[in-house]
Amino acid sequence: MYSASRRRLASIALLTCVSMFAWAAAAGGSAFARTSSSARPASSASGGPSVKRFSLAGYVIDAQYSLGRNAGNTFEQTYKSSTVHGVPIKGPFVGSKFPVEDYVAMPIGNHELYVAWLDTKTHALLDVFVMNFKTHVVFDYAPGSLHPESSGTVKIVKTGKTQLP
Repeated sequence: MYSASRRRLASIALLTCVSMFAWAAAAGGSAFARTSSSARPASSASGGPSVKRFSLAGYVIDAQYSLGRNAGNTFEQTYKSSTVHGVPIKGPFVGSKFPVEDYVAMPIGNHELYVAWLDTKTHALLDVFVMNFKTHVVFDYAPGSLHPESSGTVKIVKTGKTQLP
């Protein structure tokens, strides 16, 4: 009897999943994206998606890492209109010299930015950050090693001209 109940429960769960999948497929696969207006991309005047960039010019941000490749280090990031300079100010990397890089920043949510650092000559992706200024959490992905991930806290040392999203 216990086995029959299990089979019946599994059948109901399977039927529910198949029904949900069929419903989503019939709705064009976008049914789940309609749960929140913040889940939809911003639209331009032509009705298509648009991506707004955010200027970090004037900002000085400290990223202190407790996990991953950069654990134990704090980097001060000084932003200008299109460039950034990251300098280790605490931890094992102090004294290391890093070049000035290009950057692109985009708001991805309330108090959140996606920031990509690019090589100034090749525009190759060097470092990617997701910064949440409400929770003060930073996630960092720096390609080039077997374990390029880091996480920690982020703090604004100096505010730029543009208010954070």
